[in-house]
Amino acid sequence: MNQTPDELLRLALEAQRAAFRAEPMPSLATRRDRLARVLAMTRQYAEPLAETISRDFSHRSRHETLLADVATVEMAAKHASAHLGRWMRERRMPTALHYLPASNRLIPQPLGVVGVIAPWNYPYQLAMSPAIAALAAGNRVMIKPSELTPETSALMARMVGEFFAPEEMQVITGDASVGRAFAALPFDHLFFTGSTAVGKLVAQAAAQHLTPVTLELGGKSPALVDASADIAQLAERLAFGKLLNAGQTCIAPDYVLAPRALVQPLADALIAAVRRLYPSIAGNADYSAIATPRHLARLQGLLDDARAKGARLLPTHEGSGEGRQLVPHLLLDVHEGMAVMQEEIFGPLLPILPYDSEQQALDYIKDHERPLALYWFGRDRGARERVLAQTHAGGVTLNDCIWHIGQEDQPFGGVGASGQGAYHGIWGFNTFSKMKPVFSQPRWFAGTQLFYPPYGATFERLLALLKKIA
Repeated sequence: MNQTPDELLRLALEAQRAAFRAEPMPSLATRRDRLARVLAMTRQYAEPLAETISRDFSHRSRHETLLADVATVEMAAKHASAHLGRWMRERRMPTALHYLPASNRLIPQPLGVVGVIAPWNYPYQLAMSPAIAALAAGNRVMIKPSELTPETSALMARMVGEFFAPEEMQVITGDASVGRAFAALPFDHLFFTGSTAVGKLVAQAAAQHLTPVTLELGGKSPALVDASADIAQLAERLAFGKLLNAGQTCIAPDYVLAPRALVQPLADALIAAVRRLYPSIAGNADYSAIATPRHLARLQGLLDDARAKGARLLPTHEGSGEGRQLVPHLLLDVHEGMAVMQEEIFGPLLPILPYDSEQQALDYIKDHERPLALYWFGRDRGARERVLAQTHAGGVTLNDCIWHIGQEDQPFGGVGASGQGAYHGIWGFNTFSKMKPVFSQPRWFAGTQLFYPPYGATFERLLALLKKIA
């Protein structure tokens, strides 16, 4: 009898849970073996991944895939393997004087079965990076990749099936209905990367089982240009950060705040920088396409809405792109009534907003939802520290874009509407571990019996003493 998708999901979860119960604390050697297989799989399939992702996008820069989807996974696997022995160690914790001779320790314990819901924009990296952290922590992993990259999802299922038993790690493919059923499974932890709107639905589904969630979302990440900034230098860095994957990056700069006198010089420098990085758009192998026709239509709609409401559109190149390769646009004279300033852009459109004082720029950022990333350009140390002190963001890169996401020795995650929880390096290991506190009382010690009933004057004196020394 044919089984429904929901039944197959439940059976896959039950198989992984049974395997975890049989091996609740995998050894260092076992975990390193699993990480080594992720590394070998990634290296073996690097070129097929680049080809397949490109077909799903209609065109995706091979070099961007090798950098952002492949190399990042390799580095994460190697970093975890190198540091895993230290991460796994029991940690001796301080014990208060009045509890001696007892002792405290903290044991990192695997959670069980982890679910990972991955998006379409970096389909391999955003599936495997959290999976690496979960495997390092000793868990089993089920992955639901995006239905918007079907060929890549199918390839990932074959890859993981070749290198892993389904009880260790499994990729579940299917449409949005499968994704909804996946999010509703009683995982021991659920990790989601995607939009804020869908993230809310995932959190609601997980709440039915009190499943803890990590939400890596997005938002409108600002780039703040200080009056002390070197416009010629920052233009190329800002252009690269914006146009990597044609702007389809959760931490891409979404808009720029610049001193009013620098808006036009900055726009001119950005156009020149984009033309140096991408001398042409149509047919340029280095410039990625918009992933789907629906996303392209949405971006065209943002441009049309902005133009109709008075924005000045500055395309970086003449003519139009080829297929879904959308010509980058700068947008000037924008305002809050435009759709482009109300939603995450997720494409090669970059509004530039003027400000008349540093505090006005900071207030603008603080008046909006807390972003996943913030970028600041300038030389003024005082201004830099004021920005860091007064704003909240998931992460910050100073005088560049994007690169904080590559730091395995720093946590990556959002704040407020841009997400909750973090991963990368030891932060990912901790996310997928239960840090179990253990209090050990010597068998021979009888001091705590003084706090047993029946209570009286002796108890009162002991309680008073405890309050003094605590």
